[in-house]
Amino acid sequence: MNDLVRWLRHQWDRAAAVALVVIAGVLFLLGWVGISDSALATQQIPYLASGGLFGLMALGVGATLWLSADLRDEWRKLDEISEQLGDAVAALAGVDGVEVSAGRPAPATRAGAHSSI
Repeated sequence: MNDLVRWLRHQWDRAAAVALVVIAGVLFLLGWVGISDSALATQQIPYLASGGLFGLMALGVGATLWLSADLRDEWRKLDEISEQLGDAVAALAGVDGVEVSAGRPAPATRAGAHSSI
């Protein structure tokens, strides 16, 4: 149980995304049940509006939350790679005879262009 609470704290956006997708499925199902029992189109519109529109909204927010969680994971991986690369550059800088530039490269200029530094 403690592991579940810890996971929910760290992955709150994924947990919310799954909950919203499930809610969207329930809303779609309830809307379909309401529409299937109604013979007239005027009686079907409220079910379509409540089940369909709110279901689509919940599905969209859930998908957006899941995507943002994936992007956060990718940024974390890129930060780790950047840190490891920085450590490797620092280690190479200590080797004799190897010239390493640890900073950002200078912007490229065209031949004959004047720099304004």
